[in-house]
Amino acid sequence: MGQSYGTYFQRNENASADQVEHLVIRIRELLETSRRPLPGGECCIYKVPHHLRKLNEEVYTPQVISIGPFHHGNQNLQILEKYKVRYLEDFMSRANTSLENLISIVKGSEKGILQCYAETNELDSDAFLTMILLDATFIIEYFLRDMFPVQWTDEDTTVIKPWITARMQLDFLLIENQLPFFILRDLYQLVLVTDRIMYRPFIEVVFHYFHFLNTQNMPPNPEQFNGILHFVDLIRIFYLPRRERLPEGQTDSRVEKICCATQLAEAGLTFKKSESLCYLDLKYHEGVLEIPPFTIDGTTEILARNLMALEQCHYPTQAYITDYFFLLDFLIDTGKDVALLADKKILVNGMGDDNATFINNLGTNVQYSSMNSEYCRLCRDLAKFQNDSWNRWKAIFKRDYVSTPWKIVATIAAILLLAFTLTQAVCSIISVLPSKRRNL
Repeated sequence: MGQSYGTYFQRNENASADQVEHLVIRIRELLETSRRPLPGGECCIYKVPHHLRKLNEEVYTPQVISIGPFHHGNQNLQILEKYKVRYLEDFMSRANTSLENLISIVKGSEKGILQCYAETNELDSDAFLTMILLDATFIIEYFLRDMFPVQWTDEDTTVIKPWITARMQLDFLLIENQLPFFILRDLYQLVLVTDRIMYRPFIEVVFHYFHFLNTQNMPPNPEQFNGILHFVDLIRIFYLPRRERLPEGQTDSRVEKICCATQLAEAGLTFKKSESLCYLDLKYHEGVLEIPPFTIDGTTEILARNLMALEQCHYPTQAYITDYFFLLDFLIDTGKDVALLADKKILVNGMGDDNATFINNLGTNVQYSSMNSEYCRLCRDLAKFQNDSWNRWKAIFKRDYVSTPWKIVATIAAILLLAFTLTQAVCSIISVLPSKRRNL
């Protein structure tokens, strides 16, 4: 049956001492690794979960520059690595500071920086701090050159080609390609104390660089944006309504899917371009759905997927951007829906027929069970409108009889003809009745 304990131990005594020692070393290495600090409550920079990343890896992966540890060392991202060292030198000159001072600032924040990343860092302390310092000073120097183009050098224009500039702007918006905002702000403080130039606060420099995404024209109030986690978090704030209190999520029930735009239009719903500057500000009132204008192009998918990934990982109960794109998914099913919204000047189509497919795929594999209270109410109102047969009959009448001047004329002529025919019939009946009475 089974072997005795004596046999077991006798067999294991034959194991090589070297093998045992080798195994002990390996397990001790694992134990040492486990003592490294794990992500805590300050975690805000995440690797995109595999079930989301596999749908389109390119929209989560930097193409020209690596920022932070997740893509550090990628052989496809070496164009700017040496140039980061040049920008570190330029930053020290600009801030009139020493390398020792910079290292002491980053070293003092090492624990806080590590806690911001959702996965344990495989780099040793020196390599990690070197990477953070090079990435941070590059971002600051590059943003300042963007704000003051006169500071661009001939070498800048040679190394940082226009196509790199354009793509780098998108690489700075990837959730896996971030630095904690606080370390950028802390290092930038060294620039503010110099007397040579009157520099603006760092938040204004960042707003200037990402101005094209600040569609609500939010002012760069340092106090209001003091809690920014990183650049992706800032872009999320750009999207959110400018209110003191945002609607709460409806965790108790799942919103039912509403009909697409063309079906709602057939039921009599009117789509109107909203004057609101906030993309999320959809409003319904008495058969009219107002939607702020939005553009769908190659950049939209990168922004949408990274913002949704951030909400999945960090804001699961405040997933307002996710709510918005799910609502668009409800409204846009086919190219006809895209054409309808484009005709109403609501949607600017930058992807041709691929728009509907792109919108429909955004929600794939997103773990989602609720929607905020305002959107829930909006969906209920739209479903109620859709199910009201009176609205459908009014829509049919409007479409078939009064949608064009010629149809209006034809309808009026038909009504007049019908009225004339009825009048003639009544008159004929009346004229016959007296003769019948006389005959009686």
